[in-house]
Amino acid sequence: MSLPKKAILGILTDNLLNRGSVLPLSDRTAIQWSDGLDIPRGGETVLYTGHMYQIMPYLGTMANRMKAMENSWITKFMNLGRFVNRFINVSRFMAFPGKNEKQTYNNILRAIALLLRKGGVKYGYLYEDELYSGALIYDQGVDMALANHARRVRRVFEDHGVRKVITVDPHTTNMLRHVYPEILEDFDLEVQSYLEVLADADLENAEKSNGEVMIHDSCVYARYEGVIEQPRYLLRRAGFTVKSPELSGALTHCCGGPIESLFPSRAHEIAAKRMEQLRTMGDPIAAMCPICLVNLKQAGKNNDEVGDIAEFLARALLEVPGPKERVTA
Repeated sequence: MSLPKKAILGILTDNLLNRGSVLPLSDRTAIQWSDGLDIPRGGETVLYTGHMYQIMPYLGTMANRMKAMENSWITKFMNLGRFVNRFINVSRFMAFPGKNEKQTYNNILRAIALLLRKGGVKYGYLYEDELYSGALIYDQGVDMALANHARRVRRVFEDHGVRKVITVDPHTTNMLRHVYPEILEDFDLEVQSYLEVLADADLENAEKSNGEVMIHDSCVYARYEGVIEQPRYLLRRAGFTVKSPELSGALTHCCGGPIESLFPSRAHEIAAKRMEQLRTMGDPIAAMCPICLVNLKQAGKNNDEVGDIAEFLARALLEVPGPKERVTA
């Protein structure tokens, strides 16, 4: 029995319209990654997380629960669940990630912020005023809800006088650089991924070799945003020998993430196939998208063979002992 797509999309859409995100987070959860970094509030240039890394631990655990429900009698009650969700956020009862998992994704954001600082990049942060970008709703084609939400996001940028946005993931980059200008008049912010910014920044080369790493290209970065060489350049400067699987660059293989909300079992099958391709050399794997990261980690049974590219760069350039260690200021 397949999951009721209309009910699931309805819950995600209602959450976005009424609570500002497909999976609403408390302000404390959304900004906890920035503790102790003393990032200035606002400014013309801001680091914009779009809540993608913060949401991933919750979406990952929720997807596993949804997978278990695919052939369950409980799916018959999802339409009722959507009705209840209009009054009570039922999605919070579907996602209970562990503390360590949440800390892992917070540490990735900390690593990104510190790498930018090391490269001499000046930026601010919107803290509790920052909003989710709406990427998942866009992937599912709910255009009306996205347009309304995009106007809210633009208003926040305007209220803070933002002129340039540094994004941390491919989906948010694509939303602000190409999708928003299509649905909003006069949306003319300068948008760059932090990987593009770091590639142009004054980062020192690593003093020693840090071994080999297999790179997994994000479909969105590689096919829509042209971000292919920058992550490889940064890894080489960080002392890594970069390897690419047969399907890489613009021909990269999907991680399965875009369909996980509606077809979790199929998404996990796609992720498992991609992991087989990436494991050919036995090297650690660097992802550059939080959706890819959570899906590939689950396909690899949550072992340490997959990490975010920011973790690899931080280990080499910030002298952080390893991906599981806390990245501090």
